[in-house]
Amino acid sequence: MNERRTTKVSKYLSKHLRHQPGRIGISPDANGWVEIDALILAATEHGFRFTREELDLVVASNDKQRFAIEGARIRASQGHTIEVDLGLPEAEPPAYLYHGTVAASLEAIRAEGLRAMARHHVHLSPDRETATRVGARRGRPIVISVDADSMHRAGHAFRVSANGVWLTGSVPPEYLRLP
Repeated sequence: MNERRTTKVSKYLSKHLRHQPGRIGISPDANGWVEIDALILAATEHGFRFTREELDLVVASNDKQRFAIEGARIRASQGHTIEVDLGLPEAEPPAYLYHGTVAASLEAIRAEGLRAMARHHVHLSPDRETATRVGARRGRPIVISVDADSMHRAGHAFRVSANGVWLTGSVPPEYLRLP
């Protein structure tokens, strides 16, 4: 499968596992899992064909490990706008985590901190390099440091997804180190 096809399948999976499962008639369980056979059938019935082999390749080769397979089920690792409980336990974060953004967002971030927006959590990266790649998706990246240790000591909960993305409800401005 070529890179273009891999990207197309990955985006399709993201859209329907994280945001609009009902659009193709699938219903994730409370933890976001969907039967793979039902997903492939629903996609085919809605004009987007892919095989189990293509699905496995997309999941295995995704650089951000956006998806997880457990037996005959699949789910998105995080980033849902639909209500799901990923069942992630609270975890103690490293001293600092990072968030990639662009200059146009800085004014709002300075005033309000980092907010989950349409998602259920703010997504934070464990290193500057990853945050830089995340920010670069929308333009020239700016990396914000988050004093996760101080937040955690103040009672803010953190969770880490299977693919290493750190999740928290919000990051108040006082915990941000802006450039």
